[in-house]
Amino acid sequence: QVQLVESGGGLAQAGGSLRLSCAASTNIFSINVMGWYRQAPGKQRELVAQITRGGSLNYADSVRGRFTISRDNARNTVYLEMNSLKPEDTAVYYCKAIISGLAYWGQGTQVTVSS
Repeated sequence: QVQLVESGGGLAQAGGSLRLSCAASTNIFSINVMGWYRQAPGKQRELVAQITRGGSLNYADSVRGRFTISRDNARNTVYLEMNSLKPEDTAVYYCKAIISGLAYWGQGTQVTVSS
């Protein structure tokens, strides 16, 4: 059973920054895809950013240029650097890993951006 633990959420002002971390209980070197999703109240969960084992990146249009996803294989951790935060970025952020065709999710971390 793979466990993903997110941290780094909290309250930020518009224009501010936060860095989220997702620590995996397994070696992430072999994980093909890891990503960050978010879910705002009353909305569906949506992809924010993902990174492949080969380093390919994919971002939602709403965060491109403001958010950066990265992975540290030595620490088994994936990060989401969030800059120029907007109130509409307020959501619970989830880490996801796809391993052998199975999806694993973290418990989520709340990000609240005040105007």
